[in-house]
Amino acid sequence: MLKITPLISIFVLLYYPSTVRGECTCDVEDTEQNNGEALKFKLAAIATILVAGALGVSLPLLGKKIPALRPENDVFFMVKAFAAGVILATGFVHILPEAFDSLTSPCLGENPWGNFPFTGLVAMMSAIGTLMIDSFATGYYKRQHFDKSRPQLVDEEMADDHSGHVHVHTHATHGHAHGSADSPQELALPELIRKRVVSQVLEIGIVVHSVIIGISLGASEDLDIIKPLLAALSFHQFFEGMGLGGCISQAKFKSRSMAIMATFFSLTTPVGIAIGIGISSVYEENSPTALIVEGIFNSASAGILIYMALVDLLAADFMNPILQSNSRLQLGANASLLLGAGCMSVLAKWA
Repeated sequence: MLKITPLISIFVLLYYPSTVRGECTCDVEDTEQNNGEALKFKLAAIATILVAGALGVSLPLLGKKIPALRPENDVFFMVKAFAAGVILATGFVHILPEAFDSLTSPCLGENPWGNFPFTGLVAMMSAIGTLMIDSFATGYYKRQHFDKSRPQLVDEEMADDHSGHVHVHTHATHGHAHGSADSPQELALPELIRKRVVSQVLEIGIVVHSVIIGISLGASEDLDIIKPLLAALSFHQFFEGMGLGGCISQAKFKSRSMAIMATFFSLTTPVGIAIGIGISSVYEENSPTALIVEGIFNSASAGILIYMALVDLLAADFMNPILQSNSRLQLGANASLLLGAGCMSVLAKWA
């Protein structure tokens, strides 16, 4: 009997982890008794998040009326650094862990999901894909513009008509040509094109995650999940909106284009919640299909946001001569970055 006891102990130790793993069932929880009250909170979430997102994305676009929020103002650097910290923490602290949880869930088969870190792979490929799109789109718009503008020897000054269009003219007077190939005016055009591409790619990354988190909230019937998500997502959309709005403001789109981009961002999470409400009767949060779709899209969104925050927002601003020549502004931008990342990281406790 004494000889059998160690064998039994080993068997128990080997069997216990599988028993614990088996306790994580993939059954849908019965929360039908909360349906009516949950719907009230979901409708409140649609209104609250819509207002928060619209307010956040609109503030930087009102730079003409609020001097402190103008792109050329020093305060704008700190506001944008704060928003970039929010976006970076969203990618690292909110979305990426959710993607890992989805794609490593025991509700998925061990092969292939348990045998390979697909979350990291998708995030990495998403970041590389964003880099390629960023590069190709910028190069395409540069070639398209300069190929059309060089034959026109009319005026070589950059002029912004305040409607989002940039005109390149050349004019020769008494044998002189005004401007050169390396003039600041010509160098401003590639920078403007770059900012437009950045704002559009950033919106894609934010929108993907916003729709997914909206569907998750709308499909849930658990009040313990819905209530904290309502408050956390309101702050989340407000700060993300400020980051996106700052990029749109610097890109100098037409007023109509800025309004469309701001409206599209503001509506994504509320629309996601509405979709979630509509499919709540058939949506199974722990079903393999839902876990795979959420995991892949969250991984891709995390890769986009991390790349955009580090490369297109923080690196571009922190290497800016204006920032580097002003030690107080540099210190303020670093503090704003840490504050933004910290605030968004704390929200991960509830969302």
